[in-house]
Amino acid sequence: MSSSGFASQNGAGGTYANGPSPNPVSLYPSNQGYMAPPQPTYLNSTLAKAPTPPGPNTNRHQPSPVGMSQHSPHQSASPNHRPVLTSASQSSTTPPNSYYQHPQQPPSWHYGGASPPAANHISSALGPSAYSSGASTLPVFQNTMQPVGPVPPYSSLSSVAMPAPPALNVLAPQTHPPYGIPPTAMRGTPPPPAAGVPPPPPHAYHNDGSYSSQPGQMNRPMGMAYPSLQPPSYQSMPGMQTSPYIQPTAQPYQQPSVGTAQLSPSLAALSLQSETPEALRVVNLLQERNLLPLGTVTVPTPCLPQDLQKLNCSPEVFRSTLTSIPQTQALLNKAKLPLGLLLHPFKDLSQLPVVTSSNIVRCRSCRTYINPFVSFMDQRKWKCNLCYRVNDVPEEFMYNPVSRSYGTPHKRPEVQNATIEFIAPSEYMLRPPQPAVYLFILDVSHNAVETGYLDVVCQTLLENLDVLPGDTRTKIGFITFDSTVHFYNLQEGLSQPQMLIVSDIEDVFIPTPDCLLVNLKEGKELVQDLLKSLPQMFCKTMETQSALGPALQSAFKLLSPTGGRMSVFQTQLPTVGAGALKPREEAAQKTSAKDVQHLAPATDFYKKLALDCSGHQVAVDLFLLSAQYCDLSSLGCISRYSAGSVHYYPSYHKHHNPSQSERFQKDLKRYLTRKIGFEAVMRIRCTKGMSIHTFHGNFFVRSTDLLSLPNVNPDAGFAVQMSIDENLLDMQAVSFQAALLYTSSKGERRIRVHTLCLPVVNSLSDIFAGADVQAITCLLASMAVDRSVSASLSDARDALTNAAIDSLTSYRTSVLTIQQPGLLIPTCLRLFPLYILALLKHKAFRTGTSAPLDERVFAMCQLKYQPLAYIMLMIHPALYRVDDMTDEGALNIDERTIPQPRALQLSVEKLSRDAAFLMDNGTVMYLWIGRNCSPAFITQVLGVESYAAIPQNMTQLPELDTSESSRTRAFIDWLRERRPFYPTLHIIRDESQLKADFMQNMIEDRTESALSYYEFLLHLQQQVSK
Repeated sequence: MSSSGFASQNGAGGTYANGPSPNPVSLYPSNQGYMAPPQPTYLNSTLAKAPTPPGPNTNRHQPSPVGMSQHSPHQSASPNHRPVLTSASQSSTTPPNSYYQHPQQPPSWHYGGASPPAANHISSALGPSAYSSGASTLPVFQNTMQPVGPVPPYSSLSSVAMPAPPALNVLAPQTHPPYGIPPTAMRGTPPPPAAGVPPPPPHAYHNDGSYSSQPGQMNRPMGMAYPSLQPPSYQSMPGMQTSPYIQPTAQPYQQPSVGTAQLSPSLAALSLQSETPEALRVVNLLQERNLLPLGTVTVPTPCLPQDLQKLNCSPEVFRSTLTSIPQTQALLNKAKLPLGLLLHPFKDLSQLPVVTSSNIVRCRSCRTYINPFVSFMDQRKWKCNLCYRVNDVPEEFMYNPVSRSYGTPHKRPEVQNATIEFIAPSEYMLRPPQPAVYLFILDVSHNAVETGYLDVVCQTLLENLDVLPGDTRTKIGFITFDSTVHFYNLQEGLSQPQMLIVSDIEDVFIPTPDCLLVNLKEGKELVQDLLKSLPQMFCKTMETQSALGPALQSAFKLLSPTGGRMSVFQTQLPTVGAGALKPREEAAQKTSAKDVQHLAPATDFYKKLALDCSGHQVAVDLFLLSAQYCDLSSLGCISRYSAGSVHYYPSYHKHHNPSQSERFQKDLKRYLTRKIGFEAVMRIRCTKGMSIHTFHGNFFVRSTDLLSLPNVNPDAGFAVQMSIDENLLDMQAVSFQAALLYTSSKGERRIRVHTLCLPVVNSLSDIFAGADVQAITCLLASMAVDRSVSASLSDARDALTNAAIDSLTSYRTSVLTIQQPGLLIPTCLRLFPLYILALLKHKAFRTGTSAPLDERVFAMCQLKYQPLAYIMLMIHPALYRVDDMTDEGALNIDERTIPQPRALQLSVEKLSRDAAFLMDNGTVMYLWIGRNCSPAFITQVLGVESYAAIPQNMTQLPELDTSESSRTRAFIDWLRERRPFYPTLHIIRDESQLKADFMQNMIEDRTESALSYYEFLLHLQQQVSK
């Protein structure tokens, strides 16, 4: 019998805090085989096709200023070039003082040409920069295609105690509604409409209703319906599967049916070409206007046999831009759709299976963790679904701790759950798991004190000291700075905290290293005293300088022996010492020009320091609270390359901007109390024949497929771009696996594993039928951010539009059998042009309106860092009419009735002065009250007598004892609960200053500098028809 146990533990519970661990996995040689990054490929380079403006000048083409690539020898040379999204390295060289070893990077996304050749470095993120792949002392996941020799000895200073095996709680479906809708690919951005030309008449549309799928709950089947297929085909996919393994007694071994290697050619018989499925129903966008679904946008479900699909990973955690993988790179190039993965690896899960075992079963060749998609050759052999090596089943694995039976390895929890967590044994540690260490670095200059943020930080910390994730080893420390750096001695035995000032910021040092980070439990009283006195200590300061760089240097020295988390609060541009910056934003900078300057960092100081932090398991989270320009493009590097996060609160003031202050306070509470993982690494593996070539998110790339994450949190998302290096002709399905090794805040070394299985297809129609428009949109947004920094904003905008034109052209020429007039698109991609237009009008990419540079850069950071569910509302906000809500179709959650109004198109045409509308863009909500709105609604919901009595700066809904008030507050509270951070609410009238912000989200309407949705469709049609 085996001593292994199986425990089920609530992943989001209070007793154990999830977090990344600092110790890498195993010391196997790094593989340079199929997981190596691809070589640069040849891009389809055509001239960016700008839409014909409504004015007299037509057919004017603007060649892209950057990113021109070499023609493939297999392509005919063309005099015209147009931008497509590629990695930064293709259009720029490495800066002379950048922190890299490999200047050449593979492309982010290519259309045409041969398979990519081999390269030896992966690039990611903003700017013309690649990540350093310098040596690290930490162990790494291994992915090699050759059998490995004896495992090298591990340095294990402590082992993790293995809990007894309690009863199993299987993964439960999550009730987490999606947040919006996304598009697919990119091409030439239309020029602004000519002044004085009226928009097209409204009769160009006709209202024939929405044809989208029924909205589904996360505990119900999800996915696009494919009515032409018989089971097992496009089956609905649950959010998280229930456990089918209950075996009371030992049974003779029976060959399980799950396993990709056992997929017969019957999978090919599931081709979508027998009948036209709903996903491929042709839509003429110029005729059908009401395209938004009644509920949330459904996620396409992979065309897998039912027994495999019910075990697949939840799309909330792991999803692909294409749920049907092309057999060859040439077929992918022909489809003109990007191939990539979007991950939310540390997401809060309602329930998470946790396995305790002294022997974690992995492939001996590629080190893949055993998962539901492996094949059991017999009772003693299993075949890896990534490299196809046949492995022995360990004796211990023959025992099933759930059913307490012997001889059924295929029913073990590891083979029944696509998402699972292991408590790692001692060989996954190079040192004892680190304690939770929190260091707060606070700006106390005159500008900072004036904002009042210090009171909010200290008060919120006081209220949440007892619930900071950690155990009895948790440590805490504080550093403040203005033109000097201040340390605080919190050593046990002192009657009060002792402030130590270091004025030599050119050569900063740590005055008393042993007394500045103290055990929270032992020094709690001194910590509380410091937090109570800190706001008053600097209330009369007149010091205006900011020595942020020296403060960060000293914080790094303090944390480097253990690792941990820095929380930095900054309110102005750093002005003195290392890392000092100068204003780069002109006072009245307008973005009416096509390009925006200074999106790249002004110095590499913060990036170099971040890489040093990453090497010592330190992450830096930046809170920027300022009405001034702070050069976020430079400061943000400290968080980006150390796997931290950036939080931005423009025009912050505790008294003058109370809604912003409320949002900051609630966000800070979430930040302080959410689960956290320390000293983490994440490796993404894929089936032989495919490879990863670009990562997006906040991290440091340690090797070709290994991300270094000193901290990991449940609100962080990642994206990767994939390529097909070898033809997948003999494969029925491919798999992807993400393994996150981390140390929890309780000191446990854990491994969270997610595995996704997708079918391989050989027809373009199947590829289009499985396209995930939301995932495609989010991946393209990340790629466009990279292009904006490495090349130019106009180039990124052109590439976004080109992506839409390319995919529409491919569909029209290669999939449609009967050519018809109009702009034709499959149902599954019907929202793609709308999302591309929404991206072009997003704060990150818009032109023609003045936008503070820091706000634009922060918007780009969010597109790169946020998980898909949170990004979509930022790209395409939701608009609801709320003055006529009823209980029809309402949700009942925890004895609350949540009304479900229908989402409306983002057009002024949908507004009425007789009604009230709520707009939700993810971080801000606007409740717009029409001038002639019902007095009953105004009185019963807002608590005022009339429209004229609505206050100008109203940000709260009163709790009134009326059914209208209860419905409205319940709906807004429900929307807020579905995201980790707190969106503010603004009640606005026609005369409100914020009305312009509200109207800026009307994506389908024409503006002075951007086309309307209908005009944009006409431009796409013109380009596709050429």
